[in-house]
Amino acid sequence: MRFCGLKEREVINMCDCKRLGFVADLLINICSGCVEALIVPGPGRICGFLGYDAEYIIPFECIRRIGEDIILVEIKEDKCLKPCK
Repeated sequence: MRFCGLKEREVINMCDCKRLGFVADLLINICSGCVEALIVPGPGRICGFLGYDAEYIIPFECIRRIGEDIILVEIKEDKCLKPCK
């Protein structure tokens, strides 16, 4: 699967059925070439117009299912939500 195919899929948390957003980037291990995590922009400042304060870094192990139009993950939101650098 290519990255452009992942960017078109919406990420949904199975724990609370909350829409997290769309995949923005991947975290890849340079040595092994494996995907370590998905990066999804977090809640926006003012409806997302002024950028984002945080982002979800979702470990690959937390992905439960990749469908044709959504990605189901199982995460604790407070552990995966990291401030933007």
